[in-house]
Amino acid sequence: MNFLAHLYLSGDDNEIKIGNFIADSVKGSSHQNYQPKIQQGILIHRKIDEYTDKHQITKDLSGLFKKNYKRHAGIVLDVVYDHFLSYNWIKYSKITLPVYINNCYKLLLKNYFILPLQVKNFLPIMITHNRLLSYSRIEGLEKALELMSKYTSLPAESNYAIEVLNANYQYINTQFLSFFDDLIIHVSKEMKIYQG
Repeated sequence: MNFLAHLYLSGDDNEIKIGNFIADSVKGSSHQNYQPKIQQGILIHRKIDEYTDKHQITKDLSGLFKKNYKRHAGIVLDVVYDHFLSYNWIKYSKITLPVYINNCYKLLLKNYFILPLQVKNFLPIMITHNRLLSYSRIEGLEKALELMSKYTSLPAESNYAIEVLNANYQYINTQFLSFFDDLIIHVSKEMKIYQG
């Protein structure tokens, strides 16, 4: 899952949201350097990623992007999942997507000084370009993949990704809805474990 999904799956607790958002930049046991609820968010993030990677729908949908993306297909699917969360947002939240995203940006900026350096570096760019909202449009999704290919090891195949997406749009959407419902149930159980 990508940033929007991780924030959404954090529920209403702001510290869990922060932890879930920064988790990819917090390695190993260094999560213990944060407040307990932020630690919880980091650990929930890891559980979400583990569950997502092992889910059969994720494996099947990753296969659609494998030809040109090889081992990076799952990374592309993470961004595609955020697109379909945006597309189906009204099913999951009473708060409009732009308002929800702006609230998340405000939360992260308010807590800027406790964020890891890597997050501090990319957050202003993310907000300036409203990256989270841009995933809701196919053009925004393509731009995100283009940028990722410039700054990471992701192959520069954004045109191919969009071709695959457009050719399989309704199928991926249906599969996403089924998977995300499973994931919500799984995260709810994990949250109860951490909350005792």
